[in-house]
Amino acid sequence: MTQTRSLICLLTGHVDHGKSQIIETISKKKILNKEAGRITQKISAVKVDINDINSLAGRLLKNLKIKIKIPGFLFIDSPGHAAFTNLRKRGGNLADIAILVVDANEGILAQTQEAIEILKKCKTPFIIALNKIDLVSGWRQNVGKDILTNINSQSETTRDLLDNKLYTLVGKLYELGFNAERFDRVSDYTKQVAIVPISAKTTEGLQELLAVLVGLAQKYLENELNVELSKGGKGVVLEVREDKGLGTVLDVVLYDGKISVNDEFVIGGIENPIVTKVRNIFEMKKPVEHVEAAANITLIAPNVEEVCAGMPLAVVDKLNDVNKLKKEVQEQVEEVVIETGKEGIVVKADSLGSLEALVCLLKDKKIPIKRASVGEICKGDIAVAESQKDEINRVIVGFNIKDVKENVQVITSDVIYTIIEKFEKWREYTKKDLETKKLDRLTRPCKVYIIPNFVFRQSNPAVVGVEILKGTLKTTMPLMNGTGKRITEVKSIQEEGKNVNEVCKGKQVAVSLPGVIVGRQVIEGQVLVSDLNEEEFRRLKEMKTFLTPDEIELLKEIAESKRKNNPMWGV
Repeated sequence: MTQTRSLICLLTGHVDHGKSQIIETISKKKILNKEAGRITQKISAVKVDINDINSLAGRLLKNLKIKIKIPGFLFIDSPGHAAFTNLRKRGGNLADIAILVVDANEGILAQTQEAIEILKKCKTPFIIALNKIDLVSGWRQNVGKDILTNINSQSETTRDLLDNKLYTLVGKLYELGFNAERFDRVSDYTKQVAIVPISAKTTEGLQELLAVLVGLAQKYLENELNVELSKGGKGVVLEVREDKGLGTVLDVVLYDGKISVNDEFVIGGIENPIVTKVRNIFEMKKPVEHVEAAANITLIAPNVEEVCAGMPLAVVDKLNDVNKLKKEVQEQVEEVVIETGKEGIVVKADSLGSLEALVCLLKDKKIPIKRASVGEICKGDIAVAESQKDEINRVIVGFNIKDVKENVQVITSDVIYTIIEKFEKWREYTKKDLETKKLDRLTRPCKVYIIPNFVFRQSNPAVVGVEILKGTLKTTMPLMNGTGKRITEVKSIQEEGKNVNEVCKGKQVAVSLPGVIVGRQVIEGQVLVSDLNEEEFRRLKEMKTFLTPDEIELLKEIAESKRKNNPMWGV
């Protein structure tokens, strides 16, 4: 038996832009008061039936001659960006459609941009709710009117202000690869993203938002909403939590088929799939014998203590035996829980979906990954990070997990965008530090002038006064004359009577030069330059960004001197 299921709609966007308020107003269920600081701290799902849709948008849908075929909505409420990735199911998306919520007065912020990038990656259709229009300067509330009449009834200044905010958003979306327009001006919903101005607080614009959702769902998503109730259900774990009376419970979104008490089901595990049996099902906190998609339910089952949020779930039935489902489910997990390549960083996250998002964004940055897994940082992760040959890969990045102090770099945050930002800054700093260390091991370009009348000893070793014209003079640095011939090296440096290891441009110091006699191999008033071998020359050329302009100029001089005897030197 086939029937149309509820539309699964994800609300995503930046924190405090009004995602929960939209669901609360439509569903008439209190959500925000349960959350710390009235900000969503965890993923949750709220079912809204056809009566709630009709109470808000029935009149408009009737005027537009849209007959509602879907039984309702299953809204997924998310804490900023992370929820969307938590709710992705392998091979597609759990959400049929998404509402990207943007505060009209703040526009696109960090987590909004994250959400857009993930929606783009997943090819998830979405519309935009331009929320909090009631806070636009000069806005006059008119709850009984449709949103377009309402906008047109505002003062010219307020209309212009709202239009500026809307088209600033349109411009930013265009930069991110999307064509967008206000919903009534959209000519092709398959090519343009619809923007619906709303106020979740006053309900203005919500009927238009629902009408656009219903219209899009019934026109473009009809096949996705047809489910076969005779087959075993499929779902995704939203959250794993401890209940005082029930033990470990799973909050699940069932997106296909059905599930009943005593059904055997397979759930993805980090190492191996878990096979268990439904002991109890709760829907809207009430015990039920069975549930049909789409629904948000709480499952009680034994041996689920090791389950993580984001894991796929499948019910065993006549067409799908245990072994087949174990293979299918674990393949979905292994798409994300990866260990590839000989070198790379370690990636950790609190859930499979969050891990997938982080891995996806890191791969976009061409960052190699050695291991990626769900859960807190363990000894094995630290060992993998420590074993990396390249120091740039000796790092663990983690989303929504505890920070630890170890011998490897650990970068964590509860915002994925921040993790990427912190990691890139650390990587850039570390690269520069490593290059500096490499340069320190090479002979750097340097030019010195032997000051006349400052010969302190003629030989064994010669000690003379020099001025550093370019670069930095260091002990053990070999020196050559203008013909490109090595004649000596710097044995020691004295500055104002004290021994030093290096001295920079502009300074005058005394240096000891073994193996030469002043007046023969070196002459007062002569200019000497650091002597490089071909390998050093090539490596310095590769690291030119870390050299000073003087050092780059000296490299050219050194090459010219060397090529007098060997035209192919350093090529």
